[in-house]
Amino acid sequence: MADTLFPKILVPVDFSPCSEEAFRVALSLARAYGSKIALLHVIDTATLDRLNQLGLALPSEEARQKKRLRHQARLNARRLLQSEEAKGLSVTRLLAEGSPFVEIARAARSEQVGLVVMGSYGGQGGRVEKIFFGSTAEKVVRTAGCPVLCVPLPGRPKPIQRPSERPKEAR
Repeated sequence: MADTLFPKILVPVDFSPCSEEAFRVALSLARAYGSKIALLHVIDTATLDRLNQLGLALPSEEARQKKRLRHQARLNARRLLQSEEAKGLSVTRLLAEGSPFVEIARAARSEQVGLVVMGSYGGQGGRVEKIFFGSTAEKVVRTAGCPVLCVPLPGRPKPIQRPSERPKEAR
């Protein structure tokens, strides 16, 4: 295992379509390089704090909220691990609480990963903070200490047209 290019790959997921695509890419890389995978989900405590500050959630409910989020993370991770693509690969699940980019960078160092594979954007796209402070993926690229592969959500492929189907101007 020591002679493989990426002995361990960290895959942070927020269970958005983009992060699940990154998980699929990481599985392919793990098969190609004989790598182990560490699947990480970070419970974003800053978002919980904001909800509490806005009165949308009670501070007294914080422990129960975190418990629900941990339970949902376990269920979603189990769904990913039971996929056909994950069969036969060594995958460990990690759960952290805090700021996502900080926890991802911390896990990259503590797990001694050779590569981080993550979605280029997550489930909270379009937030104003992203304009001023950058995306989680960008922050991870700057702080992880190892290569980071950012995987975009693939768009719908355009069907290839036969020459007979093209408009006459395009021929």
